[in-house]
Amino acid sequence: MHRWTLALLTAGLLATTATGCAGTTTTPGATGSSTPRAAGSPAETLRLAEQLLIKECMEKEGHKYWVEPPTPDDVSIRFPYVVDDPAWAEAHGYGTDLRREREAEVRSDPNQRYFHSVPAKARAVLVSDLNGARPQGLSARLPNGMRVSHSDQGCQATAERQLYGDLQAWFRATRVTDSLAGTRVGLVTNDKRYKAAVKPWARCMRERTYPYADPARARAAATLPETPWPHAKEVRLASAEAACAVSSGLSSVAESLDSEYRDRLRRSHPRETADLARLKREALPRARVIVARGD
Repeated sequence: MHRWTLALLTAGLLATTATGCAGTTTTPGATGSSTPRAAGSPAETLRLAEQLLIKECMEKEGHKYWVEPPTPDDVSIRFPYVVDDPAWAEAHGYGTDLRREREAEVRSDPNQRYFHSVPAKARAVLVSDLNGARPQGLSARLPNGMRVSHSDQGCQATAERQLYGDLQAWFRATRVTDSLAGTRVGLVTNDKRYKAAVKPWARCMRERTYPYADPARARAAATLPETPWPHAKEVRLASAEAACAVSSGLSSVAESLDSEYRDRLRRSHPRETADLARLKREALPRARVIVARGD
């Protein structure tokens, strides 16, 4: 998925609907003025190829578009259960410094500046050309029973169709498998084995003068208050969390449970899991050609 400005995201939400939950739209964000060309992993090659196709399409529609760099993982994605990398915690705490850097990038984003530089009527056209005029054409039912929909028109859909071929299969596979990530985290944190492993972690934290019953409460204490914590204070708490995660065994228990539930959820949704792997595999040769070709 992509990120853009809050204004464009808000407008872009008109292009996506969901029955009972939010869907996803293309929301480009902080970018550089030149097109990045270094695509290493298959995932990055696919991401960059899609961006180049969106750029090509938007320029054909008469708009400017800057290719986005990869989006760094949020701390909740990097560490969904507990911060367990002492070196990372010592450098970033809970990642507040990285979040502020991303916010600064968004403020200087060329896509954002361009969006606000055009007249109001042109902005609506820009959003429509990117995301499609109406959230119709693509739909998927999520494992929780909610249905999400999105336009099969616009440059985002055009790029995905060119890259992956079967746009409906791609939409369904990505939405369903993406939703499984949140489900998996909930299953892990509610598992009695995880809860049992949290107890020695909490004892370890108390020995370090931190009275938090679980990692979620520790993270919330540092990241949710109205008055932000000083970076050094945040780092001390996150570093204690990471050290206790390793020494108490919580890190290894969480990793094991995450793998167990990931496999279980994949088996419960074999069609979408298989489609996602197949579509990515088949798209990779096309993506390499697109990236090699560049603009």
